[in-house]
Amino acid sequence: MGSAESIVAGATSVPLIEKTIGAYLDGVASRWPDREALVVGHQGVRWTYREFLQRVNTLAANLINIGLKPGDRIGIWSQNCSEWVLTQFATAKAGLVMVNINPAYRRHELEYVLNKVGCTALILAPSFKSSDYLDILRSLAPELAACPAGALQAERLPQLKTVIRMGAERSPGMRNFNDLLAAPAALALANLETIAGRLTANDPINIQFTSGTTGAPKGATLTHRNILNNGFFIGEAMRLTEHDRLCIPVPLYHCFGMVLGNLACVTHGSTMVFPGEGFDPASVLETVQSERCTGLHGVPTMFIAVLDHPQFASFDLGSLRTGIMAGSPCPVEVMKKVIDQMHMAQVTIAYGMTETSPVSFQSSCDDPVDRRVSTVGRIQPHVECKVVDADGSTVARGEKGELLVRGYSVMQGYWGDAERTAEAIDAGGWMHTGDLGVIDAEGYCNIVGRAKDMVIRGGENIYPREVEEFLYSHPKIQDVQCIGVPDAKYGEELCACVILRPGVTATEDEIRAFCRGEIAHYKVPRYVRFMESLPMTVTGKIQKFILRRTIAEELGLTEEKTA
Repeated sequence: MGSAESIVAGATSVPLIEKTIGAYLDGVASRWPDREALVVGHQGVRWTYREFLQRVNTLAANLINIGLKPGDRIGIWSQNCSEWVLTQFATAKAGLVMVNINPAYRRHELEYVLNKVGCTALILAPSFKSSDYLDILRSLAPELAACPAGALQAERLPQLKTVIRMGAERSPGMRNFNDLLAAPAALALANLETIAGRLTANDPINIQFTSGTTGAPKGATLTHRNILNNGFFIGEAMRLTEHDRLCIPVPLYHCFGMVLGNLACVTHGSTMVFPGEGFDPASVLETVQSERCTGLHGVPTMFIAVLDHPQFASFDLGSLRTGIMAGSPCPVEVMKKVIDQMHMAQVTIAYGMTETSPVSFQSSCDDPVDRRVSTVGRIQPHVECKVVDADGSTVARGEKGELLVRGYSVMQGYWGDAERTAEAIDAGGWMHTGDLGVIDAEGYCNIVGRAKDMVIRGGENIYPREVEEFLYSHPKIQDVQCIGVPDAKYGEELCACVILRPGVTATEDEIRAFCRGEIAHYKVPRYVRFMESLPMTVTGKIQKFILRRTIAEELGLTEEKTA
């Protein structure tokens, strides 16, 4: 078969970075000391690289000074803010393993992740949206009320010793984050330098919990080498330079914010710009205009919300050039609008997963528009990918199969879970993604769905993504997700869950009529459900398993398919 096989390898002409994140940041700050590193409008933060590095070093030295040691796990539970960004780089510099905690987690999930990886410290915001983080933590660790700061002994959180809260107020048993930004003693800084000098690029410094839609969340363990290089090559594909300013409305706790956002910027001397604590289309539009941002990141639902904002046309987005749309399949129609109406002629699509640091495929600024709107681009440098069938055999180019990824970006494993690590990464070092893809003759990849999302109707395989892409071209449809629901005759039938554009109405028959004669009869949705919103994770990934369950119950169908 030779070159006709679906196996691709990225370029190796630019060598991998074999440094720690801290050492790399030192170099960037010395090269561009007076360029802006971080802008957080809602906090009044505007720091140059010199100022940013000084704060990172201060925080790192003080974390060591209060007793944290290289290898200790330190959780961060917070919305987007300057403290989060400082923590990301300070923990890396001190050799601490930062544990990203989803801002949407509640008590049970918080308890699970803190104990699963044995966090000895936790940095948290007081609250975010409807969550009172301090209350939730106190309900798990009532002992905080009477313990000295840094000496917690909690029955339900046995390894947690130190809690550090953000904000000006003080809480019993907790340190204040701002106290750790006070100038450290010369000895503490010297101690930091010694520790930083002993760290290696292969040390783990980040644990990210995958969404856990199919069981308890798993902690993907990532190294300096994993995420620093991924951030660098993502920035290369976007052609970032020290003159770029990237608007980052995606969550920091997820790879999208901290790698595709922060590390892509820092490796190129670009400016990280945060428009708010969470996503809000108005603040994104205002920030891009006022800060003259050249790039903007987002999941498709974010771009849809920005494009549909009532005042969209009144904002000047002429400074935009690039950015990344990722996180879930990117509708072709939305991509075209982003290019045409938001001036993002060099927008790129990225595909990956937390376990691969995360990006494996990315389109480049040079790719023809038709390729950029219909594929996830080509393989990233220093990464390999192959497409296999159910037997594990590599399929021919143009054929569907599961994507397997190998290279520097593959995680060390799931923290404390050798069994699930072995299920995910085979003996040859290939990470099994669970995603179905096709690689064409030129090496472009198209994601056709999750292996478990495929709908089998009377023996016919239906890839929901195909039908979704077609339905996005309907003028009344703003968003759509297709799922399989149980059916006595065919095993499964297709259901389209549709969000209409504001102010329009449509009927089920109208949507089905639009499909007839345009797509194969078995792909025409048997059911159409009109919805106000879709269930999704904080990062904008649609939770199809919830949709399946809800729709099956609404239709009175027995849920035979559980995957």
